[in-house]
Amino acid sequence: MTDRAITAEVDKAYPGCVVLKGARITVRPGTVHALVGENGAGKSTLVKILAGVLRADRGILEVDDRQVPIDRWDRTAARAAGIGIVQQHGASAYTLSVVENAVLGLEGGPVLALATPADALARTGAKVGLPIDPWATAETLSLGAAQRAEIVTALYHGAKLLVLDEPTAVLTPGEVAGLLATLRTLAASGTTIIIVTHKLDEVREVADDVTVLRAGQTVATFSTRDAPLEVAAIARAMVGVDLPAQPRAPAPATTAKVALAVSDVGLGDLVSASLEVRAGEIVGIAGVDGNGQRELALAIAGLARARGTVTIGGRDVTRASPAARLAAGLAHIPEDRHHGGLVLAATVADNLALGRADLTGRFRIDHARVAANARAQIEQLDIRPPDPSALVEALSGGNQQKVVIGRELSRPNLRAVVAVQPTRGVDLGAVARIHERLRAAATAGAGVLVISADLDELLALCHRIVVILRGKLVGERTTREDLGALMTGAA
Repeated sequence: MTDRAITAEVDKAYPGCVVLKGARITVRPGTVHALVGENGAGKSTLVKILAGVLRADRGILEVDDRQVPIDRWDRTAARAAGIGIVQQHGASAYTLSVVENAVLGLEGGPVLALATPADALARTGAKVGLPIDPWATAETLSLGAAQRAEIVTALYHGAKLLVLDEPTAVLTPGEVAGLLATLRTLAASGTTIIIVTHKLDEVREVADDVTVLRAGQTVATFSTRDAPLEVAAIARAMVGVDLPAQPRAPAPATTAKVALAVSDVGLGDLVSASLEVRAGEIVGIAGVDGNGQRELALAIAGLARARGTVTIGGRDVTRASPAARLAAGLAHIPEDRHHGGLVLAATVADNLALGRADLTGRFRIDHARVAANARAQIEQLDIRPPDPSALVEALSGGNQQKVVIGRELSRPNLRAVVAVQPTRGVDLGAVARIHERLRAAATAGAGVLVISADLDELLALCHRIVVILRGKLVGERTTREDLGALMTGAA
């Protein structure tokens, strides 16, 4: 047994932006090691370097106490060393099945037999408590199911060190508990785990060691060998200050006008939903992934043809286009920012102006107003780097989410907000800022609908929480225990 599964001290920079500067991490074999820090701290960059997805500019890398040439360390070398990675936004080819993605690039002659690897994938998933359908096409999977498939694929390929970048960001509470238990089981059987996460309750539950990054540098390390992990100390190391508590807002007056209403709306897994959200109210939708939440958001935003009726601010928009619904006062924060919220090859300023006719005009773009809007949103949400001309694809996932939030919640004439997983993959400080913006939208008179798999978020943010089960809204609950019982059908 070696003393270290992997250790690194690396630098990484892009033109005009230093991402990592002597960032250090040492991971003991057979342990769960948490890597935490604010959005833009360099966490994803560091683990991608460890897994060979990115190449460091300079530094030292040792695997199993053996130094490896960092200038030749790539994905092939990492896989040969038994390192697998599950990235935050996945790496599967959407049109291929799970098993086809798993064997992509492997030698197998003119026709590669898939039955054997499919069976092996299914057995691997069952063994670690992450059941998958190896024949399912990647584009048909929910985000949670797609992530499970990638974890199982990495284990199928023989990963001895498994790197997970924000693995719980796309999972329901029940799935999170199952995954954390699986990670402990894997570590106990000898697999080394590196987990990137913002959720400190998960760190306390599962981690043996913790490395904290801030502004591309390692600022603190914690280990259960020394003392029990203290969440407050880790949070303080992450942001440099103590975070204030986020109190729940008082319930709004129930006599306010209806800002958003759906009546007998049905689409795919969504059998039928009827719901009213009043001006000034924040309503949460809780449910296990795949019970119709995605379809409900698509139906309200007009991104799929659905049955039933949708009204915004008293105006029937059932037959209106997505653009017309935005003009009627709707803001839509999609579940997947990459495929529904951003133009990755465009700048921060341009993404903040998408669909904003008040900024771009009908016949020409008002560049001065676009720039001023970008500066305001960057300052309010602490988007990093604070450069309106930066390409969105170069930002961390959390900062990309801030761009979506800034654009949608700054729309003029805002009457209704549909926010799907609004804080997925963002750090503690950013969660507080996003919640503040959602509360401000409600205070200004909008009706806010939050669809989230994070019960802590819903309980902290919402005035009412409605549970969705098997495509139907089945009731309101106020406590975690009652919500969990209704979400799983036990109640």
